[in-house]
Amino acid sequence: MQTITLSQLESRLATILGPSGWWPADSPTEILVGAILVQNTNWRNVAASLANLRAATGFTPRRLFALSTAQLQPLIRPSGFYRNKARAILALGQWLATRNDDLTAIAALPPAQLRQELLALPGIGPETADAMRLYVFDQPTFIADHYCRRLFTWLGQPAETYAKLRAQTKAVDAWPLHAAQELHGLIDNFGKTVKTAADFAVSPLADVKLTLPAGPWEENL
Repeated sequence: MQTITLSQLESRLATILGPSGWWPADSPTEILVGAILVQNTNWRNVAASLANLRAATGFTPRRLFALSTAQLQPLIRPSGFYRNKARAILALGQWLATRNDDLTAIAALPPAQLRQELLALPGIGPETADAMRLYVFDQPTFIADHYCRRLFTWLGQPAETYAKLRAQTKAVDAWPLHAAQELHGLIDNFGKTVKTAADFAVSPLADVKLTLPAGPWEENL
């Protein structure tokens, strides 16, 4: 059994899978909306909603965030939970407007401040906030989503909560942006095909264990 670090895990996954191609989108606005729509559903359903929004608005922020709730809900219905997600999307648009829709200025905010502002919006939890920071606002971070926590359990690093695993992977905050983005994309791509312990047992990662820095860790990050 071989022990590897987080950066070695990224390298090994890259060798196995090739470039992740993640996040699939044509604009920052599409990524922001997609990060909300993907909650509690699969990407196939999200893609249908995004196609509807693209046809209706071209993902022009002015047109997208000017939609009424009644106009937006049927467009995103394929993603499920469309009432709550419509509320979250429109609240996001209002928040962006308070910052003059200036994504570059928003990206320059201290990471902790930006994260807290995103978390204060309805319908945006830690995973969604971190995805937005990583793929839109160019702030390297680790996204401890379902695929990640499942893989890390198989690699000998189970985590009880999102916050605990994120705290154990804070080193990623100092990684180059592309490496941090690729780590998340590669873990998710791996998880889409390796879904069970039996799958993992015959996967190219079956012979490794992951090492992470020892705690204690603050979970309210």
